[in-house]
Amino acid sequence: MILINLLPHREAARKRRKEAFAASVIAAVLLGGGIGVAVFGLYQAQILNQQERNQFLTTQIATLDSQIKDIANLQAEIASLRARQGAVEGLQADRNLPVHLLNEMVKQLPDGVYINSMRQTDQTVMLQGVAQSNERVSELLRNLANNSLWLARPELIEITAGSVALSARDQRRVANFTMRVGLRRAADVQKELAPSGGKAAVAPAKS
Repeated sequence: MILINLLPHREAARKRRKEAFAASVIAAVLLGGGIGVAVFGLYQAQILNQQERNQFLTTQIATLDSQIKDIANLQAEIASLRARQGAVEGLQADRNLPVHLLNEMVKQLPDGVYINSMRQTDQTVMLQGVAQSNERVSELLRNLANNSLWLARPELIEITAGSVALSARDQRRVANFTMRVGLRRAADVQKELAPSGGKAAVAPAKS
């Protein structure tokens, strides 16, 4: 028996192909949407994770900044305390400088030189006096420059001729002078004497 299909099979096949294509498109769209949602969720999770890390780092940086500030304050306090300690030690070491100054002046003054006034400002001493001659003043300068551990850098500021009345009829010519000399600190003298073992020479003088 022969069967004859009188239905429009081409239209049916075309319809099936369209339906299959539409289904494929819908499936692709759904798959792409699912992938997009998954990727978005993954990126969003990474972003949230990175934001949490950033927040943690910000908190840690703030904590470290506070600690660094505290350390800086401590260092400033330590530096201040060391400066005060150094000042106190310096004052303690230099308290006998006037005694050393007087001792050195007695040792270094040549015969025929007399000091009228002596004024100390910090580490500088101004001397005013009278000498029998200019040569005596030069000798005093040499003594202060070469023979004293405590006095250094003598500088003659002024020298003028004058006269002294020894009696009603006896006038003697003299040289009035003003000079400046540096007074060395005890620590500097100790450093100079330390290599030769001469620390004992700078022991505090008895007042």
